Amino acid sequence: MTTDHVEPAVPGGECEREPDPSDSLRTFGAVVQALREHAGLSRVQFGELVRFSKHTVESVELGRRMPDESFVERAEEALGNTGALRHSARFLTRGEAGLAVWFRRWAKLERVAVSLCTYECRLVPGLLQSEGYARALFENRIPLLTDEQLEAQVAARMERQRTLYERPTVPFHFIVEEAVLRRRLGGADVRHEQLNHVLEHTLSRNVTLQIMPLEAEYHSCMDGPLRLLETPEGRRLAYSEGQESGRLIGDPKEVRVLQQRYDTLRSQALRPKDSRALLERLRGET
Repeated sequence: MTTDHVEPAVPGGECEREPDPSDSLRTFGAVVQALREHAGLSRVQFGELVRFSKHTVESVELGRRMPDESFVERAEEALGNTGALRHSARFLTRGEAGLAVWFRRWAKLERVAVSLCTYECRLVPGLLQSEGYARALFENRIPLLTDEQLEAQVAARMERQRTLYERPTVPFHFIVEEAVLRRRLGGADVRHEQLNHVLEHTLSRNVTLQIMPLEAEYHSCMDGPLRLLETPEGRRLAYSEGQESGRLIGDPKEVRVLQQRYDTLRSQALRPKDSRALLERLRGET
């Protein structure tokens, strides 16, 4: 077959490039590459068999493009009809623009969790951030983001917050350091907007906020920020995040220790009513 039969780079032909490749796309691409190389085919030869260009084959193998149904079917036929590609293609998902790679698994778990607990000592938790605050965070990101990247980050952050009011029977509990709420990130107007945002979003019966006061003499979570959730199946998971990294924790013993720390911190923080009073005082100071 000659390259005259290669399909053009239009919908229904060449696959469109993904702006933010997912892990499943990279895995699928690695399977295609392994099967192609096992068959002794170059990318050019394989492209002729599946009627896609060498560049599209390369992009699929590198996880940069979502393969359409015709690519999967032709690749399956060209590589032995094992069923591996058809089966793998069922689990393909697109990347989520604006979400860090290491956070995506936790973000998906958030959307189905039956309870969620968050402790933050660095910044206002993402689920409680105002748009202005989120924008100020991303404007301070190093290396600098492009305008398109910044807008994608802000949009993704705002989209995540929908879960607070779309799932009114799921309890969301937050503990935030007082110092975080006093920080003037983005300026006085952004801080005022952020305090209003937190006050508004914690009016819901399923959202609880406690503030860890500056003068507290006891503190059980000095090792850093922490997230905990329970899945619909009753499994408890934790998540810890640092510079350019995040770790999903599933070991029951480790999760149990982190849960104990969080439960202790709840008793050390201000009560929800007192926390709200402090927020209102802080708002009055801006």
